[in-house]
Amino acid sequence: MHPDIHLALYNARAAELRAEAGVRPAARNRNALRTRLGWTLVEVGLRLATRPGTAAAVH
Repeated sequence: MHPDIHLALYNARAAELRAEAGVRPAARNRNALRTRLGWTLVEVGLRLATRPGTAAAVH
């Protein structure tokens, strides 16, 4: 195939994906950050709860 055809197909697919992604990518980024922060807090809490010498480990 000619390189221009690959570029045209790439641009068409990129436009389709942008349309499917929706109008508000900033909200998606905010939700991704919130989710990542939430799981990080869960991980820290689990590490604190299972650390030797804590009250949770004694009971």
